[in-house]
Amino acid sequence: MNKYIAEFFGTFWLVLGGCGSAVLAAAFPDVGIGLLGVALAFGLTVVTMAYAIGPISGCHLNPAISIGLYVGGRFPGKELLPYIIAQVIGAIVAAAVLYVIASGAPGFDVSKGFAANGYGIHSPGGYSLLSALVAEIVMTMFFLLIILGATDKRAPAGFAPLAIGFTLTLIHLITIPVTNTSVNPARSTGVALFVGDWAVAQLWLFWVAPVIGAIIGAFAYKTIAAKD
Repeated sequence: MNKYIAEFFGTFWLVLGGCGSAVLAAAFPDVGIGLLGVALAFGLTVVTMAYAIGPISGCHLNPAISIGLYVGGRFPGKELLPYIIAQVIGAIVAAAVLYVIASGAPGFDVSKGFAANGYGIHSPGGYSLLSALVAEIVMTMFFLLIILGATDKRAPAGFAPLAIGFTLTLIHLITIPVTNTSVNPARSTGVALFVGDWAVAQLWLFWVAPVIGAIIGAFAYKTIAAKD
């Protein structure tokens, strides 16, 4: 159970830290952290948790990553469902805590987005469904490929959390305008449940695209890392 509890807390921290920075601090009057700050916040949650719970659970924090690691031969299938359940529950509880905090401010309106992911009129930049689908697949593919490479036995020891955290930061810098950046079905689910309506209706994409991307990334790494 320690692994699943660790994944719960790790995903909780990811959603509270990343989505919390977007909801509470991104546009705060005069001293808002902006998109750069939100991107960095997501990366920092992964770096800090990778060092904290990496030795316990591997610090997946993401159903797509767990699936990708399974396809890549780095994770046992029997633990896949419990990991995903723990991650989704952690994301939902974090979103609930964030909702309680955010709702204490005058004028709070969860329908404005609550850091939910979307496409079309619900994309920050108005990007289409196709743009969102391609962005989420490609970004998750590279995310998984880098995770597999950084945690390979041939990689320098101890630097994987930094590489993975910087990768997630870069992904957010690229795609916040497109989808508000998911690459993580649990993160998308947690906040979408509180927004309801359009966020839940569009949630399918933020499960399907990251999972497809992770699977492609697993096969891509298997190909390039294969010994001659």
